[in-house]
Amino acid sequence: MKISVELTLTPLQDEYEDAIVHFIKKLRASGLTVLENPLSTQVYGDYDKVMALLTTEIKEAFELVERGLLYMKIVKSDRSDYEPHF
Repeated sequence: MKISVELTLTPLQDEYEDAIVHFIKKLRASGLTVLENPLSTQVYGDYDKVMALLTTEIKEAFELVERGLLYMKIVKSDRSDYEPHF
């Protein structure tokens, strides 16, 4: 089953940039389709692969910050090729 996941990592502290950059670089290195914009990062792929990656990388990201918040939305389909039609 293919999924699309949107993630927004928000450390609740000063000096947070390094943790966010590290998190995104780890997602990019996964071999899955990863797209970024200024507000979020999207990961696309097979459910088991995406969720295994996120389990590991979210834990690591939380270990790198004192306090943090992660918003996550999951869609059951690969929306990586979405283009608006308006």
